Amino acid sequence: MSDSETGGRDFETRQIHAGAVIDTQTRARITPVYQTAGYVFDGFDDGEDRFAGRTSGRAYSRNDNPTNAVAGRRLADLEGGVDGIVVASGQAAIAAALFALARAGDHILATSSLYEGTREMFRGALRRQGLEVEYVPDEADDAHWAARITERTRAIYTETIPNPLNQVVDLERLARIAHAAGVPLVVDSTVATPYLCRPIEWGADIVIHSTSKWLAGHGSVIGGAVIDGGRFDWAAQAERFPHLVESPRPGVPSFVDRFGEGAYLAYLRTVTVLEYGPTVPPTSTFLLLHGIETLSLRMERHVANSQRIAEWLAEQPQVAAVAYPGLASDPYHERARRYLPQGAGAVVTIDLAGGRDAARRFIDALELVSPMTHIGDVRTLAIHLGSTIHAKLSEEERLEAGITPGLIRLSIGLESARDLIADLTRGLAAAA
Repeated sequence: MSDSETGGRDFETRQIHAGAVIDTQTRARITPVYQTAGYVFDGFDDGEDRFAGRTSGRAYSRNDNPTNAVAGRRLADLEGGVDGIVVASGQAAIAAALFALARAGDHILATSSLYEGTREMFRGALRRQGLEVEYVPDEADDAHWAARITERTRAIYTETIPNPLNQVVDLERLARIAHAAGVPLVVDSTVATPYLCRPIEWGADIVIHSTSKWLAGHGSVIGGAVIDGGRFDWAAQAERFPHLVESPRPGVPSFVDRFGEGAYLAYLRTVTVLEYGPTVPPTSTFLLLHGIETLSLRMERHVANSQRIAEWLAEQPQVAAVAYPGLASDPYHERARRYLPQGAGAVVTIDLAGGRDAARRFIDALELVSPMTHIGDVRTLAIHLGSTIHAKLSEEERLEAGITPGLIRLSIGLESARDLIADLTRGLAAAA
């Protein structure tokens, strides 16, 4: 029995076994690092068949490496999708996912509460390549969302737990709005991970991860992933997605005809990723696979630490506000209980009453917590948002996005909560 046959097993089992294939020659238990650019053809006809996609044999590692393939299958399994692919970074995953849906002149609707790095890419590289991204307030009513969808719209885009303010998104409602308009819902679920929330179960069609974060978990690699839910009816929306529904050339079946429910991911793999080449090294994927194996254990500790520290921070006089939906006082608490019953993630964002100067003193006083940009590490990290990730925005734009002068994002790690609180106490004393 192949390790890929894991249907019906629990999450904790599948995070270790899903997608794995035992090498028939070496019988290696751990998925090896296949550090190779290409694969030897059996002969002339085999090479032709591989390039034509008529055989399962691999042609090139740019879009099809055995180590990477295991990770793609495993993440698809954990998310409840039909297929997945890993790429070079979370940003690459976002770009590839959208390029496989839209072309120059097309339109994407997005929730306003997106991570600033994503918004920067949307207003920069994607706009230069002809994609228009329009933002809608997360809580705008259904009619407002529907009114913004045009014949050029190709997707609605959101995040499960937007970074850094943790406004839990109503995924089921957005999926209903997207499907009524004939477009897929694309969800970046990096902060939630498939252990805390699986957007496909709430109607999402495509899920994106920055695998650099909690999935890998140790701050050692960069990577991204795209998972296809396999539920969107591309054939019913042929005018919006002709590249999936129509034959690419005479005598060749369409992606829908050939791959059925996996049409989108097949296109992304064999066209978008092959042509753009955002390849992740198999050495990085090897570390990612090891991280995924302990995801549930780590997320339980991440969440427990985050909840305890958020509750403690909410009682400190130097802290004007805490954004963490695990708190009963948080405006997104009830929604988090619905979508995130096992915990509200491991990002805790605080607004220091003393503003930017207090934030500087706080950051500089930390000894255990690392001041750096990243989230999802086993180590606890802290960053002042206004002077780093959001520094390119004007003060007015920052305030409009909720980025106040004293805002600090904490990515809570796996250290002792007691030791973390002691270090944060040191920081808050300096801030005061």
